[in-house]
Amino acid sequence: MLAEALDHLVRGIVDNPDDVRVSTRRLRSGEVLEVRVHPEDLGRVIGRSGRTAKALRTVVGALAGDDDVRVDVVDVDRPRRRPS
Repeated sequence: MLAEALDHLVRGIVDNPDDVRVSTRRLRSGEVLEVRVHPEDLGRVIGRSGRTAKALRTVVGALAGDDDVRVDVVDVDRPRRRPS
């Protein structure tokens, strides 16, 4: 549910909504939602001084309730890191 909500919010912000990908990973410390966007949209999703990204994290955190959730924003050109 959180991934779908975040996907919907980000698609409303960007110019290239077809390039938005939200993936979910479970870690011991909680859930990680990774948002991948087109390189041209990265600044739009992060916002000035990170305000938009912070707002997205706040909304997702409110939806998550007591669950630990982290939101990472990256562009589609950046290679995906594999967990160690």
